[in-house]
Amino acid sequence: MTRPIILASGSPFRKKILEDAGIDFTVERPGIDERAVEDAVASSGMSADDLAQILAEAKAVDVSQNHPGTLVIGSDQTLSMDGELFHKPADMEEARRRLLKLSGRTHQLNSAIVIALDGEAIWRHVSIAQLTMRMLDPGFVGRHLSSVGDTALSSVGAYQIEGRGIQLFEKIEGDHFTIVGLPLLPLLEKLRELGAIDG
Repeated sequence: MTRPIILASGSPFRKKILEDAGIDFTVERPGIDERAVEDAVASSGMSADDLAQILAEAKAVDVSQNHPGTLVIGSDQTLSMDGELFHKPADMEEARRRLLKLSGRTHQLNSAIVIALDGEAIWRHVSIAQLTMRMLDPGFVGRHLSSVGDTALSSVGAYQIEGRGIQLFEKIEGDHFTIVGLPLLPLLEKLRELGAIDG
């Protein structure tokens, strides 16, 4: 017998990943302020993958409290490079500066998933990908951002690798689902274990 599943996310990319995998689920946006959660733990010196996990858990637990008996999936992603943690760009100028800063360098994406049940986290997972951008000409960066528009602001790296953002890279180590922000294979394995999907 399968269990109901909720994706605690407003991300169209995460929603599409689960839809494409044939998972039966509903979506509910969590009511948390991600920046407030980050600010609360900023001085603790925690790693980027720990922060991703804390944010994923906050989302899953927030939605789970209102849906007894339902498995709630929360997910979050952080980007770090040389010990610096990055947030989603606030505007197109910040997106331009972000891409130029990542240009020619390798950064790390930390994608966390948490499953909550009855207001408590029951499973946590973090997957990591290493991405190396090619050297980017400032003129190209401007033209690229003009072509993708505000979608650049929906990603911490100011790129969507599943679209035109793939043109920015010379090397990728890690699976596609981790990069998009929902490590799917470990999630599917756990959902089967929990009896939430047929296995």
